[in-house]
Amino acid sequence: MNVLLKISIVLLVGSIGGRVAKHFKLPNVSGYLVAGLFIGPSFLKLISAQDSTAFSVISEFALAIIAFSIGSEFIIKDMRKAGKSIAIITLAEVIGAVLVVFCVMYYIFKQPFAFSIVIASMSAATAPAATLLVIQQYKAHGPLSKTILPVVALDDVFGIIVFGIAISVAKLSIGNTDLSFLDMISGPVIEIGGSLILGLILGLLLVAIVNKTKDKDDLQIITLGAIGIAAGLSTFLGFSPLLTNILMGMTLVNLKKNSARVFKTVDRFVPAVYVLFFTLAGASLDLSILAAVGVVGVGYVIARAAGKYIGAYVGAKAVRSEKAVAKYLGLALLPQGGISIGLSVIVRQQLPEYAVGITTIIMFSILIYEVSGPIFAKIAIDKAGEIDGLNKVKAEQYDDVLDVTEKIA
Repeated sequence: MNVLLKISIVLLVGSIGGRVAKHFKLPNVSGYLVAGLFIGPSFLKLISAQDSTAFSVISEFALAIIAFSIGSEFIIKDMRKAGKSIAIITLAEVIGAVLVVFCVMYYIFKQPFAFSIVIASMSAATAPAATLLVIQQYKAHGPLSKTILPVVALDDVFGIIVFGIAISVAKLSIGNTDLSFLDMISGPVIEIGGSLILGLILGLLLVAIVNKTKDKDDLQIITLGAIGIAAGLSTFLGFSPLLTNILMGMTLVNLKKNSARVFKTVDRFVPAVYVLFFTLAGASLDLSILAAVGVVGVGYVIARAAGKYIGAYVGAKAVRSEKAVAKYLGLALLPQGGISIGLSVIVRQQLPEYAVGITTIIMFSILIYEVSGPIFAKIAIDKAGEIDGLNKVKAEQYDDVLDVTEKIA
């Protein structure tokens, strides 16, 4: 079967899976993943493991687009208003997840150090789309909802940084060369610093170009080309394509007036890419391997949830957030998706000896969290009493207007 035919099948099957998921009121991404699972090596075998590797360029490009979109969430004005408390809470829940997962993997399941530290670092990232969708669907408003939004935006950035450090440490731990502590630290620092500088430079160039571009089609082509160049240059230079594209998106959103116009042109292109991305991710899951790592996979899912909850609770308490934030924030941070799948691609390139086990566990956890994560997010905002909060605020504002009008009358 030729490549074009296989890609077309993946696209159509993934689309059908998304529609079925929507019918059962589940996130579309769950349908893409399950559809991919059925056409993968575990069932119909239309997509082999070799095909998944050959199509990795699609995953890399989709991940670069996701990272660019995440950058649009980092508006400096909003970040100043959020203050240090959001950064502390986010850092605490990221550290909580990484520490708990690492301890469970390394000390309880006796996994190798490199395996444990890398999969622990991958537990940090949250899928913001699922949580934000729940907040929008139930018109949630209140202290918890206001905290969730900036935390999920910062979460992936911290997670990517932790992953970059973990990958470097893991590679050093299985290497044959003896390196000093300075050598161990300088690698991640150069990778992160180089990525940020490259993203800033490319972002400034993109702003200069799009300021002179009026046509929407040209705007879309230029932006997508910039995303691809950022990812390709980062890979060539040994930097992080994710961080580079996040910085490029952040630079654009803060320096370009009406930057939403640029991001919307990208949004119109990406649906098909996302369907391919997640469906191929599902196709890479081999259930025969899952049987060998099943207990470890379940342990990972439980450890990540516990780490997220404990970390968010400790962080919220440390900055003296409201009780609802401390008690329920962790429940809203469970969804895991696109970023973790993209990181699996990097693991496949950087640590092939552990890629199969790590990717299988991550795919298993994503299937669990994509179904259960939004449910827990709903429980969190319900327990906090914030469901339909926006309508309540509007009603209160309307009552205030009536009171003022009556007094004037």
